[in-house]
Amino acid sequence: MSAQFPVDGTKNLDALAKTASELGFEIVDIAGFLDLVDQQAKEQRGALSALNACARDMTEANTDVSHLVKGLSAIADKSRRDVRTSVMLVRNVGDKTREVAVWVNAVRDRTDTVSDTLRAVTENNSEIASIAAQVNTLAINAKIEAARAGDAGRGFAVVADAINDLSQKTRTAATKITENIENLTNWISELGKEAQTVAESASVVLSQSGETDTALSRMEATISEEHAQSTQIAAQSARMAESFGRLTPAVKHIDQAVQMTMQGINDTHSRVHKLIDQSERIVQLSAGMGGETSDAHFIVMVQRTAKAISTRLDDAIAKGAISMAALFDRNYTPIPGTDPQQMMTASTEFLDRFLPEFQEAALEYDPSIVFCAAVDTNGYLPTHNRKFSQPQRNDPVWNMANARNRRIFDDRVGLKAGRNTSPFLLQVYRRDMGGGQFATMKDLSAPIIVAGRHWGGLRLAYTYS
Repeated sequence: MSAQFPVDGTKNLDALAKTASELGFEIVDIAGFLDLVDQQAKEQRGALSALNACARDMTEANTDVSHLVKGLSAIADKSRRDVRTSVMLVRNVGDKTREVAVWVNAVRDRTDTVSDTLRAVTENNSEIASIAAQVNTLAINAKIEAARAGDAGRGFAVVADAINDLSQKTRTAATKITENIENLTNWISELGKEAQTVAESASVVLSQSGETDTALSRMEATISEEHAQSTQIAAQSARMAESFGRLTPAVKHIDQAVQMTMQGINDTHSRVHKLIDQSERIVQLSAGMGGETSDAHFIVMVQRTAKAISTRLDDAIAKGAISMAALFDRNYTPIPGTDPQQMMTASTEFLDRFLPEFQEAALEYDPSIVFCAAVDTNGYLPTHNRKFSQPQRNDPVWNMANARNRRIFDDRVGLKAGRNTSPFLLQVYRRDMGGGQFATMKDLSAPIIVAGRHWGGLRLAYTYS
């Protein structure tokens, strides 16, 4: 005995179909929200990963800086010691230089005294030479007088010769003494000049050594200050290392929490998709059982149009307008310079001529219809409605909304519509309109069968009511 529906069974079935449809809308809305949360979680995870990477990089950089600062501090400390040693050496050299300068000045004074003495000796030697010349003259005169005296003056002549010889030697010695004194005087004069030059150089050295001492003292102060600053930097670097040590585990903990959240979102998303499938199944079953909903007339229309397309494609194949190989070509060739990417197949140009007759007419059926377009089993949409088949511009956002032909829509809704072989499939989805804009719509599809082979499906999208 077959089961009998109660009198109000039809109304209940209609209410069930309507409730299932509304439930599908709510579930899709939740799914959209989960998509948004999932996207935000992925972005947050990406940001956390970047933050974690930055923290690692900064920790490594801080470690390197710490090592460099320690090395710099050691170098500054050594430089400070070296500068102090240099200051002491310069000061010692200055003291020695001053002693040398004093000694050189004393030598210069002594050369002046020696020069005065040599001048006095030269004068005395000149007097000796003069006296020797006078004695020589007297000896000559005495010798002449002794010669006149004859034998009586012979002894005096011998003495006169001896005196003459002595005067000659005295004069010769005086001449040599004069020459030697002149050489000594010249040497002493040169020594005095050199002493003067050395004294002037010593004065310059003394002046410069003082300036060097001052410069080294300033350098010592600067290096000491740098050493103090490097010590402070090392201390701050240690504090930063400690902070990064606390930050890294915190970021890791947050990352783990986000991962768990994302996993929960993914699990929930999968369950929501199952709910969507179940709600769609309820709508189909209720419609198949005779339940009336606001979608009933759309179901009839999309089935009728899909069947008409299938019949006409059978005719086109039979007449040779297009081959089965070309119609079922799945080699999608990218069109260069398109963004979003558009594709061509062997059947695209034929379908551009064939499909508008059916697809454009469907737009006139009801004002709530947004588009009507055929897709193959991979979600490839060769020919869209004219209003969505505009030539692309240099604006990907505008293209996303207005140049939707020749593109692959392999999202969940697009693939299910293209691969569905049931009499019809009713889906509720959020349509991406580009620029971050979405519209909640219904997608009703019916299969397109050509020569007994499933080509794809005809999608009819309309606003939710």
